[in-house]
Amino acid sequence: MDKRLLSERDICTKYITPALRQAGWDEMLQIREEVSFTKGRIIVRGKLVTRGKAKRADYILYYKPNIPLALIEAKDNSHGVGDGIQQALDYATTLDIPFVFSSNGDGFLFHDRTGAQKEKEASLTLDAFPSPAALWGRFRAWKELTPKAEQIVLQDYFDDGSGKGPRYYQVNAINAAIEAIAKGRNRILLVMATGTGKTYTAFQIIWRLWKAARKKRILYLADRNVLIDQTMVNDFRPFGTAMAKLSTANKTIERDDGTTVDLTTAIDKHRRIDTAYEIYLGLYQAITGPEERQKLFREFSPGFFDLIVIDECHRGSAAEDSAWREILEYFSAATQIGMTATPSNC
Repeated sequence: MDKRLLSERDICTKYITPALRQAGWDEMLQIREEVSFTKGRIIVRGKLVTRGKAKRADYILYYKPNIPLALIEAKDNSHGVGDGIQQALDYATTLDIPFVFSSNGDGFLFHDRTGAQKEKEASLTLDAFPSPAALWGRFRAWKELTPKAEQIVLQDYFDDGSGKGPRYYQVNAINAAIEAIAKGRNRILLVMATGTGKTYTAFQIIWRLWKAARKKRILYLADRNVLIDQTMVNDFRPFGTAMAKLSTANKTIERDDGTTVDLTTAIDKHRRIDTAYEIYLGLYQAITGPEERQKLFREFSPGFFDLIVIDECHRGSAAEDSAWREILEYFSAATQIGMTATPSNC
């Protein structure tokens, strides 16, 4: 059969996917086809509202789940091998993917976005597609990951088996934060628009660092009770008995799924703190104040926490004149991650 008569999907099935299998990529775990990652821009013309074309990558290749390494744009054989490379590069920029390929079934054009190689682009035959180990080796060298840092970067995401996973911009934020911490950075600001899932993003960062045993005692700070309570029973629920609220009052609240749960608290009636937990969530107002007796955070030693996450840090927690800032200064040796939608106020 004349290859030029085949559809783009036929080219994928008969040529590209077999080439990936031959290179050692696992179809079930590492290869995803036709991955939609945006719904398209909303276009308003007078009273008429429509959506633009959704963005969809033909292939995304993952070294591990949620750790994307490569993107492939496929074209039918009436196109040249490299005709899809610009579209692939546009998608890879959005998805923060370093290695980009275009193919028409005859071979591959490979573009290395890392800048680590002398030549950014190279033509490859169908049987010369790089293996997962080869691309990960390039990535590891580009990022200058030590074996210890690599172990943290490769720590699994939390997966409850429901099929729910982070959106692409959450993956970008989570992976960037983990990588920075793995390489020794201790002050990080994550800027995410309102409604984009900052709490879920924070959970995945904390989960991976905690499971990798890089961060063993964690403090999550917010300025509203509802933020703490809902976080504990929803996004942070997998931490289970390792987690407690810095509060004296037990409270029964409802989860998103309609079930109820009693919150575990870490402060007794005499305002003594139980230091046996690993994940603590608290209101700034509950653990500090203008009077010395209100500064409950001093019940912990300055080195007790090795990670502090500050939700909505633009609301005053990072201001020079804020009384709450003394919490961050007291635990200054800890890695501190601020999360906000308005970074100019931090």
